Amino acid sequence: MITNRTYAVEPWSVRETALSLDLLAQSESVFALSNGHVGWRGNLDEGEPHGLPGSYLNGVHELHPLPYAEAGYGNPESGQTVINVTNGKLLRLLVDDEPFDLRYGRLHSHERVLDLRRGVLERSCEWTSPAGTTIRVRSTRLVSLTQRAIAAVEYRIEPVDSRTRVVIQSELVANESLPDPDGDPRAAKALQSPLEPEEHAARGLRLRLVHCTRRSGLRVAVAADHVVDGPEHTTTAAESDADVARLTITSVLAPGQSLRVQKTVAHGWSGARSRPAMSDQVEAALAAAAHGGWEGLVDEQRAYLDDFWARADVEVHGDEEIQQAVRFALFHVLQAGARAEQRALPAKGLTGSGYDGHAFWDTEMFVLPVLTYTEPTAVAEALRWRQDTLPAARDRAAQLGLEGAAFPWRTIDGSEGSAYWPAGTAAFHVGADIAHAVVRYTAATGDTGFERDTGLELLVETARLWRSLGHHDHHGVFHIDGVTGPDEYSAVVDDNTYTNLMARANLLAAADVCERHPDRAELLGVDDEEAAAWRDAAESVHIPYDEEAGVHEQHSGFTRHQRWDFAGTRADQYPLLLHFPYFDLYRKQVVKQADLVLAMYTCGRWFDDTCDEEQLARNFAYYEPLTVRDSSLSACCQAVVAAQTGHLRLAYDYAAEAALMDLADLEHNTRDGLHIASLAGTWMALVAGFGGTRREGESLSFAPRLPEKFSRLAFRLQFRGRCVRVEVAADKATYTLLDGEPLTIRHHGVPVPLDDATPVTLAVPEPKRRPTPEQPPHRVPNSSR
Repeated sequence: MITNRTYAVEPWSVRETALSLDLLAQSESVFALSNGHVGWRGNLDEGEPHGLPGSYLNGVHELHPLPYAEAGYGNPESGQTVINVTNGKLLRLLVDDEPFDLRYGRLHSHERVLDLRRGVLERSCEWTSPAGTTIRVRSTRLVSLTQRAIAAVEYRIEPVDSRTRVVIQSELVANESLPDPDGDPRAAKALQSPLEPEEHAARGLRLRLVHCTRRSGLRVAVAADHVVDGPEHTTTAAESDADVARLTITSVLAPGQSLRVQKTVAHGWSGARSRPAMSDQVEAALAAAAHGGWEGLVDEQRAYLDDFWARADVEVHGDEEIQQAVRFALFHVLQAGARAEQRALPAKGLTGSGYDGHAFWDTEMFVLPVLTYTEPTAVAEALRWRQDTLPAARDRAAQLGLEGAAFPWRTIDGSEGSAYWPAGTAAFHVGADIAHAVVRYTAATGDTGFERDTGLELLVETARLWRSLGHHDHHGVFHIDGVTGPDEYSAVVDDNTYTNLMARANLLAAADVCERHPDRAELLGVDDEEAAAWRDAAESVHIPYDEEAGVHEQHSGFTRHQRWDFAGTRADQYPLLLHFPYFDLYRKQVVKQADLVLAMYTCGRWFDDTCDEEQLARNFAYYEPLTVRDSSLSACCQAVVAAQTGHLRLAYDYAAEAALMDLADLEHNTRDGLHIASLAGTWMALVAGFGGTRREGESLSFAPRLPEKFSRLAFRLQFRGRCVRVEVAADKATYTLLDGEPLTIRHHGVPVPLDDATPVTLAVPEPKRRPTPEQPPHRVPNSSR
């Protein structure tokens, strides 16, 4: 697989054993810590050298004008970009008056370890200054999963062989200088010093800065408190101005002595609260954290993660790389959503500024499935954020001449942030993706209160959009024209199969939920006639099929298009969108990312009811040679359907690509932040792919099969108050109900009752062997190149 690894392969940690300045930005993303509210990139404690400084608060952004060559009605006028907020990580160090800067002097050792069980980033190094003074530095950093506003670091320095004067400058810094961003110069200008100072304070061991963004009007408060433990005569002095608050700690250390600083940082923001209120908020957060101290934060973090891993761990035997990768993936997916609490889950989480910090449909279709079965409370919060943004979605639908709610393609605050309409405005499937997440969550948890208070409104408003967007032809068939599905190389098409099937499910779910909660439906103006119209549209929706080729079409007319000239496309011309005009891509048979294949997974019930296994295999074989995977969202979907159709080695290769997207930097852009959806797709490939896991109403079904590389796969799922453990070997699968009421599952179609903790073991049938479909030239799965 990957022969030149940046990180050691270990089951419960990610370890970097040497510091490479060329890979610094990548490691900053990999070692990022977050809780969904606060995000700290894995920058060195001293701040420099760095790849991309990054301290983020979920939702804090700046506005900038969107450029257009020509004016057009309905074009979004303003873009949103995540900003680097006040940096509380900084602990600058001077050693006998020389800055501790790893670009100078001699670095004897440097190691960083992301501990996935304890939820901390540990660092240790030994360095000799240009003047010959040798020191050891150790630090431990965390972003609390239990105290939403809090991040903290313990920093320790000790001399090796001589008496040494040291100075630590613990700082809060706003409006840090950032590398020049690529792309829109208007966005770059908007991000230059985006924070206007409102308050600064430094007293004793406490620091505080309060700022407000220039255009979006968001107030940001950050405060820090310290515990200093050093030899006698260690001194401290605090000072502050508009953009910097600093605590200077000075000490003289003899060999055997050390100086330890514990720094706790509290963060808060609001678009409505006053400056005094925000100051009080972060001071109160510091007081709460001080109650248990540093040790309390560390213990709480471990206890939180012990509980998470007990219900979410995935065990892979026979492949150490995939074992590490899936735990790394689960950890970062958890970090993205654990404490987001009615905020978006950005495509990069809070690990970097890629995609301008925007959230896409990735959240509902890739990230929330993982959290639904491992950390469901985070799913409810993410969907409540969508409900909070309904006013903007209704306004957008009205602007487009539609009913209901048109959710944005990319956003931070709920308004559309995409200036490219074929992949933005036309990608209406995001509404059905949200509806799909609502149905998945309520079915998996039985949370009827959520369904009534949040889910129903989301389902109703998205159903109204589909009913107004589509139309019945003179035969009574319902069509949805002029849309863009998941594949952005086929834009503004008629009857995209994924969109139509997802809309169908959306319409039926909306009608069903209104029957269950008629009083709430009445408050939204839903009557029997409207619900009947939804059912009629759903049951008559057109699903294009090519009789001659014997396959479902990605959209109407797709299979009659000319095939892309793959043989004439060089390896260095991928991604295609960077080397060929969209005009040419749109009129050819070439697929950026799984679309029809994704529909076969997400809408599997429809395919099961209307197709046999051979039809699914033909569909998969047809689209494989067309799919170039110029998106990190594709490999995991292809892994699931490859496993379902018996191509286990190919499924393994795709699963590995999704799993190693960031640990091996397969797309050479991890520096901008992690691919959270691809990380989530690692779980999808293993649990839904090789585990064959599907939800069937209020139960679960499994059709597990392992690739040769795995000797065993085990995972746990939370489902309607139960915990189910599944263990798969080459020829058998074992199911155990660890907690909760009895449940009947299905194993390869056979009902299996689970009524106590007694394991049930069943044979795994051999898959039917079929020729392995080929991929486009130069586009075999990345991990196997």
